[in-house]
Amino acid sequence: MSGSVAERLAAIRQRIDAACQVCGRDPAGVELLAVSKTRGADEVRAAHAVGQRAFGENRVQELGPKALELTDLEGLGWHFIGSVQTNKVRALLEVGGLVLLHSLDRPKLAEKLGEVAAETGRRLDVLLQVNATGEDQKHGVAPADAEELARRVLRIPQLGLRGLMAMGPLEGPPEPVFATVARLREQLQDALGQVLPVLSLGMTDDLEPAVAAGSTLVRVGTGVFGLRG
Repeated sequence: MSGSVAERLAAIRQRIDAACQVCGRDPAGVELLAVSKTRGADEVRAAHAVGQRAFGENRVQELGPKALELTDLEGLGWHFIGSVQTNKVRALLEVGGLVLLHSLDRPKLAEKLGEVAAETGRRLDVLLQVNATGEDQKHGVAPADAEELARRVLRIPQLGLRGLMAMGPLEGPPEPVFATVARLREQLQDALGQVLPVLSLGMTDDLEPAVAAGSTLVRVGTGVFGLRG
């Protein structure tokens, strides 16, 4: 993980390109999300300077001040990838440049997001977070309950349902888990009669199998910013 942010970003993009070549995909169909949680504004600036525009955060109390500090960066888009407590929804929706919430996992959160978004006159694109491994350590809707949650989200005009997010298993190969989520997206598209263009799968260590499974958005933190000091 040595080298500068620019060098690590280039290496990750090369990995994405190579993974796409192996499975016959266009690299343009896989977006890189640089996970900047716990990282300083200077590191975000370094990544932005070499073309990175999408950044992921997992704590509202960290994202708010960081976003304010970086309002001068053109084209910067924030993704929220952490679990959201309903009492933090208002603060989250106040963040300028918030483009996508990856972690909608329960009806109560959907309703609160819709309520606050309606009050503030904004709209938010969201992904359903799916717990495809059944591990207690992970948040997410169970695959069997995903369609019901998706239908509830679609009834909230302030929310735009864009797809699914999931994490690989804590132990064992990620391929079966990623395949399950990819199939679930296809099933939901058929059941809902709606295209769900975003499949957020894969991190630093399982990027390649995620791309092979059809991921359109990979979330990379350590691979971009290096090990935390």
